[in-house]
Amino acid sequence: MLKTDHLVKTSYSPEDITFLLKDMSKIQIESNIDNREKAFSLGHHYSESLPIEYRPSPEYLRLYNQAMNQLSSYIAQLVGIVTRRVHKYAGTDQVVIISLARAGSPVGILMRRYARTFLGLDWPHFSVSILRGKGIDENAIKTVRDLYPNHHLQFVDGWTGKGAIQKELTKSVQQLNEQGLHLNDDLAVLSDPGGCATLYSTREDILIPNAFLNSTVSGLISRTILNNAYQSPEDFHGAKYYAELEDEDVSNSFVDQITAHFSAEEENTLKQFNEFPIKNERTWSGMQVAQEIAHKYYKNSDLTKVKPSIGETTRTLLRRKPHKILLRDENEEAVKHILSLCQEKNIPIEIIPDLYYRAIGLIESEELI
Repeated sequence: MLKTDHLVKTSYSPEDITFLLKDMSKIQIESNIDNREKAFSLGHHYSESLPIEYRPSPEYLRLYNQAMNQLSSYIAQLVGIVTRRVHKYAGTDQVVIISLARAGSPVGILMRRYARTFLGLDWPHFSVSILRGKGIDENAIKTVRDLYPNHHLQFVDGWTGKGAIQKELTKSVQQLNEQGLHLNDDLAVLSDPGGCATLYSTREDILIPNAFLNSTVSGLISRTILNNAYQSPEDFHGAKYYAELEDEDVSNSFVDQITAHFSAEEENTLKQFNEFPIKNERTWSGMQVAQEIAHKYYKNSDLTKVKPSIGETTRTLLRRKPHKILLRDENEEAVKHILSLCQEKNIPIEIIPDLYYRAIGLIESEELI
């Protein structure tokens, strides 16, 4: 039986998700962008502190609501496609969804809801932390495996960028399998422009509206924390619950609005699901593009400063210090919110018509060419 008293609170229903994250809500660990960037340059890991939550402007929220109205039915279709792919790939009805907090968390909820409604299956859903350079939370994964020793554990995220998290997942899975956990590293996502996931709905660089916001579309959970000053080796990775943002929370309306389109999209979902293979090979095309961009813009070709895809570019604008944003076409609907953030934060834009991704964020650095 899982003890939940030490876990972080969330605005989601317990029916939808369990976050395997230590509650660190009482710890003041936030830092402004400039201080965080300085800490990163001195070798500190991004998970040791938290960015201050961005409070969206009325215009930005208008763009979010507009995107939800335009895209909810399409996202519902993508959820159905990837959920059916996971079921077929697993080869069993006994599946546990392990979403990667935070972008994967609402996607995991949607997949759980779809599986229950259209496959008649009650898939447990846990959300865990994975950190670039640190790996997945091994304590959390071992907890799930102990609870479900014979289930297929399926890792889920929202989208891919260049593939850094897929590489981290593969490395973590290898280490855990050496300890006898019997996992696979086939990540399931809605959008895989990076070409690094094997289970996906599309490889187009699409706008998934939860990329717009931070905690207010993710159960009011912060980014995940791993800081030895506050955690022991036996602890789960941590997170904070932002109670002060409850009046601005759209986490449940996001998943509810998309869920409401499942039935109307089911015919299209089945058509798309039946038209192409369950599992595809990794091409790593996004990583190749990111390497070319890093070589062009940074003296040291620093890949960590290149943030490709609409989702990653949005995150860069919300919580990092961007140097500039690269866009394929500034007139596309999918990048309107990026233009809004660039204008608000006075970030320059460069248009590259043959850009592989719709958007790429470049982080400020002393190594810029």
